Amino acid sequence: MESFVAIDFETANQYRSSVCSVGLVVVENHVITDSYYSLIKPIPDFYSYWNTQVHGLTSEDTASALFFPDIWQEMNAIIGDLPLVAHNSVFDEGCFKAVLAAYDLPIPNNPFYCTYRKAKKMFPELPNHKLNTVSSYVGYNLKNHHNALADAEACAFIALEVFND
Repeated sequence: MESFVAIDFETANQYRSSVCSVGLVVVENHVITDSYYSLIKPIPDFYSYWNTQVHGLTSEDTASALFFPDIWQEMNAIIGDLPLVAHNSVFDEGCFKAVLAAYDLPIPNNPFYCTYRKAKKMFPELPNHKLNTVSSYVGYNLKNHHNALADAEACAFIALEVFND
């Protein structure tokens, strides 16, 4: 795969629709060409203790953030018809579909690929296949784990390695 968009969501609570930040990293012809990050006012709009412990975001961070439909046009313009890639795509694709459905927005039919599942097959020797472990293994230093843009960038680097045409 030579062109794709790596995507990562962070959520405010246990609901997949509660996306509170998104990171996109665009790869064209094996080169990162663009990135996008936004905080998002989540729905439902509350933060669980556990989610905040993971990513550090709170309701104060997203109090003046836009709702998902307000950033969707910009995201959609960036994504276009490119394949999407996520580390543990079950989660990120689930969030993507849930937030689109919550706002009655059409769900695009971009193919979704998973670097987690691919890395498990390609690198069985690793002690685990968490994003930070796999990104380190492929030579990417993930400095701000659980920041959606940093995680999307790490995913892009992994994808360049594991989906190398």
